[in-house]
Amino acid sequence: MAPPSAISYDIESVTDTEALVLPDPLTVNGVASRRAKTGKLVAGTAAYTSSDLFKSSTAGKPKAKRWDHYISVESKSRQPSSLKGAARYLKTPGLISLGGGLPLAENFPIEEISVKVPTPPHFKEKEAIKTGTTLSAGKYDVSEEKSVYDLSIALNYSLGTGSAQMIRWVTEHTEIVCNPPYADWQCALTVGSTSALDQAFRMLCERGDYILAEQYTFSSAVETALPMGVKFLGIKMDDQGMIPEVMDEILSNWDVKARGARKPFVLYTVPSGQNPTGATQGVARRRAIYKVAQKHDVYILEDEPYYFLQMQPYTGQNAPDVPPPASNEEFLRSLVPTFLSMDIDGRVMRMDSFSKVIAPGTRCGWITASEQIVERFVRANETSVQNPSGLSQMVLFKMLDEHWGHDGYLKWLINLRMEYTSRRDVLLAACEKYLPRELVSWNPPAAGMFLWLTVDWRKHPAAKTKSILEIEEEVFLAAVEQGVLVSRGSWFSAERENFVPTELFFRATFAAASADKMSEAIARFGIALRGIFGL
Repeated sequence: MAPPSAISYDIESVTDTEALVLPDPLTVNGVASRRAKTGKLVAGTAAYTSSDLFKSSTAGKPKAKRWDHYISVESKSRQPSSLKGAARYLKTPGLISLGGGLPLAENFPIEEISVKVPTPPHFKEKEAIKTGTTLSAGKYDVSEEKSVYDLSIALNYSLGTGSAQMIRWVTEHTEIVCNPPYADWQCALTVGSTSALDQAFRMLCERGDYILAEQYTFSSAVETALPMGVKFLGIKMDDQGMIPEVMDEILSNWDVKARGARKPFVLYTVPSGQNPTGATQGVARRRAIYKVAQKHDVYILEDEPYYFLQMQPYTGQNAPDVPPPASNEEFLRSLVPTFLSMDIDGRVMRMDSFSKVIAPGTRCGWITASEQIVERFVRANETSVQNPSGLSQMVLFKMLDEHWGHDGYLKWLINLRMEYTSRRDVLLAACEKYLPRELVSWNPPAAGMFLWLTVDWRKHPAAKTKSILEIEEEVFLAAVEQGVLVSRGSWFSAERENFVPTELFFRATFAAASADKMSEAIARFGIALRGIFGL
């Protein structure tokens, strides 16, 4: 299905992001010269930091809108941490601190850590074992002038933004990839996107509110909001995710009295490789959704853990593979533009994560949003998670900044693209071979790590007497009995109260098992389906 044309609305202020003349974005090759101009990074224990220290000139860019009317009572009541605020005095020459409880590094029982990582472009595990580079971090590398980051800093307390060393890197990366078109954007580190979502919901929502999302969505997002008394409202989807016309219709006809809630003003979306459906919004679809958000003054939570898992086009079985991008520049051009890159209002909080592209256990990611939103987010960090583990930040800094650099990281992402393309194609080939096509259908995903399978429940022998949920459970248990676990589609419903599905779905991932095991798993699922449906 072709993407819809942009929706035409009369909106006050500029709505055409392409009409803005933006300064030239930062490039990978431009990072070294910028760092040389700004001088050596000096950021000790609990050092203040901000993306403003590392961004290009924002001259000519508009400032973000204010969001005071949406900030929650809880978030408005947060005051700066007294103890964190005192850290700004630590750089005073000759100061002896008896104020904060920052332990002496000599009492940290870790003198050095080392990790072995791939050396670009040799990213395969077998290559990395032989040709990988061992990176080391000592306790006093800064004072010994070996690095700008050491264990005496990483193992101590830090501020709610995260370390200056990692903020510099994620700010540069965000500008290279997204180049936000407004001036006062900022980054702050997170303990992964689920934690960031929890804080975002608390910042923006009150008990009784609704959050807009895809009809089927990330189950943990729904389950994070529910205990806060916040419900999700699902927007109908097609093969490119949520349909903007449906979103507009819901908001235009919102009846506060009938709904018992104020008109929704927060949209949660996973635009690329959506979990669970695998749908990816094209650029026209994203612009259309953004215009609906402008019309109704909706704030967008752009959750993009799979953004860099955009794959090569699916060409079918026995067709020649599409060659990988020839350069980092070609790779970046091939990516669908982000909501952040078209956000002239500052109405997007983008959530990035290392979980899907490095490792989930790092528990490290970052948000990008307007200065006002990030300041509120940091206030929440100060009295909750504080910041990601210093050891995680150190390992990521050593690999991404000192060893790979932005050039090497993009090469790693190209490698990952080809790996996931191959894995997707194996799963699709298995589906074509083992699943009954008269019963099961699917769209080849363009990004992410999930395949959304639609099962025609109407062909079940007891379709007239059994509900879809009962058939779903029957298929799920039969699959487990055959030795394969797939996720039930109902687990991902945005709306949990009185949910009555009209279609039957299952989610399969191509991220977790080897090629042989994926094929065997789909064969087992096919056996379960044929048995249940009498084929």
